Amino acid sequence: MELGSALHFLDNKSILVTGAAGFLAKIFVEKILRVQPNVKKFYLLLRKDLFKVLKEKCGKNFSLFISEKITLIPGDISHEDLGIKDCTLVQEMLNEVDVVVNLAATTNFDERYDVALGLNTFGAKFVANFAKKCVKLKVLVHVSTAYVSGEKTGLILENSYRMGETLNGVSGLDINFEKKIIEQKLNELRLLGASDKDITQAMKDLGIQRARFYGWPNTYVFTKAMGEMLVGEFKANMATIILRPTIITSTFKEPFPGWAEGVRTIDSLAIGYAKGKLTFFLGDVDSVVDLIPADMVVNAIIIAMVAHASNQPSETIYQVGSSMRNPVKYHNLQDFGYRYFSKKPWINKDGKAVIVGKIRVMDSMASFHRYMALRYLLPLKGLEFANTAFCHFFQGVCSDLNRKISFVTRLIDIYRPYLFFDAIFDDINTEKLRMAARSSLAENDMFYFDPKCINWDDYFMNTHIPGIVKYIFK
Repeated sequence: MELGSALHFLDNKSILVTGAAGFLAKIFVEKILRVQPNVKKFYLLLRKDLFKVLKEKCGKNFSLFISEKITLIPGDISHEDLGIKDCTLVQEMLNEVDVVVNLAATTNFDERYDVALGLNTFGAKFVANFAKKCVKLKVLVHVSTAYVSGEKTGLILENSYRMGETLNGVSGLDINFEKKIIEQKLNELRLLGASDKDITQAMKDLGIQRARFYGWPNTYVFTKAMGEMLVGEFKANMATIILRPTIITSTFKEPFPGWAEGVRTIDSLAIGYAKGKLTFFLGDVDSVVDLIPADMVVNAIIIAMVAHASNQPSETIYQVGSSMRNPVKYHNLQDFGYRYFSKKPWINKDGKAVIVGKIRVMDSMASFHRYMALRYLLPLKGLEFANTAFCHFFQGVCSDLNRKISFVTRLIDIYRPYLFFDAIFDDINTEKLRMAARSSLAENDMFYFDPKCINWDDYFMNTHIPGIVKYIFK
């Protein structure tokens, strides 16, 4: 695999990016604009809040440069032709676009099923169909997630999903039928006069139910897996890449270290711990947690584009993570958090430092249920008895505690598969790509994506945790 020059490949190219307001997309666009200002055009939806390095480079010409290079598109990938109403713009894109990168997704594990199916599943189909009509197209990149593997254990290979394939062997998965199930449920709820809140909850419950029926733990990974199936089905003769990142963390180096946006899985744990709200941890502290900085994911996308822009029909899957080459474990994360917030405690709204300590670890669901029973359920029963005896005087307190218990229980139910995750993601295709970059890419140092270069202690203590404190903590 000879790669040549990534900058030469990007020169004078037009790139369509879906999901362009998202975290990865911003880093992707900023990187290309910074290293190859001769890129012809980006078609995307975008906010411009992390572009300070690019702005410094362009100086007073920044606004002109952005206006020349970026076309903002109002659209919706859950519709044909990406929901773009401007026919002239659609025709321009079909004539000009060289590369399509689908980064659009809803990443909530318990998202409404109708929303998740529209974006993660049918969105993948509509992007592929649009890409097929682009007359100059060289490559389609579909960004998925490594966790489409569900709760499989051991070594997870870079294999594709066949249409209708399920994780538990249950037959009958039909993506169009899933859409009909949603439509029937929504019609039923509307006929019953259900509130918006009740409809949202019903759609969330339906997503979890359908996912688990076929062996996936939640709506997000189920709909992303079905999205991969549709890409495989509708890719036709396109050169197609499916890229599966693991848990994406703050930037390693570019455009500056530690940039993050939005509360991600491990960051929510860090925030809860630093603010004194997380007093215990449920999970196997010796299991590997697969993390990869966002800028490494972006660099992998760009180099995969370069490698496969041949117009030759293909489908290649790249799993981009660290568990195979440079694993980090949950107990490492606990140690990093304790050391950091012991030295630099969070200051709460009252101006007081939050003192953190070692947290209690529960290594099984049974121990969690015992803890919940003793700490919350027994007191709740006593409170309910008192509430009845005192003419519902404690009704508000009872209801509040009940809501909190239900919330925690649902959260644990959704995240449980990842707290006890026992698998390593194989990355043999990604390693071949790295080897090709080392041997034949002119700008190998510019497009780094080897997790072996990460010193996790240094990254967490000096980059990631300071980054989420700066950009995520409220």
